[in-house]
Amino acid sequence: MKFMCLVLIDSEMAKTIDWEEIGSESFDYDVKLFRDQVYVRAEALESVSSARTVRVRNGEAMVTDGPFMETREQVAGFILVEASDMEHALEIAKGIPLARYGAVEVRPVLNPSPE
Repeated sequence: MKFMCLVLIDSEMAKTIDWEEIGSESFDYDVKLFRDQVYVRAEALESVSSARTVRVRNGEAMVTDGPFMETREQVAGFILVEASDMEHALEIAKGIPLARYGAVEVRPVLNPSPE
């Protein structure tokens, strides 16, 4: 079963991060997940300052700068994993280095089955 681990970073804590060190730790963790045969894909995202938000209401599209809401925690990236169940996915999420600077939201990937 696939699980999305959304990596959220606290914007205040982000100021204290040694990005070279955390990048190396994150790469090493991805390699471990690959070796454990649970890694599907991982990507880091650029800063929220580069984000744009699209809303469509009554057929009209509106594009605004920045994230969709004001919050201290912002999505920094994701790791998509193949885990046996939620508990397994949570164990994987606990090892994500950036979890020390924010949070990791773990959600099952919807897999609709045909009837």
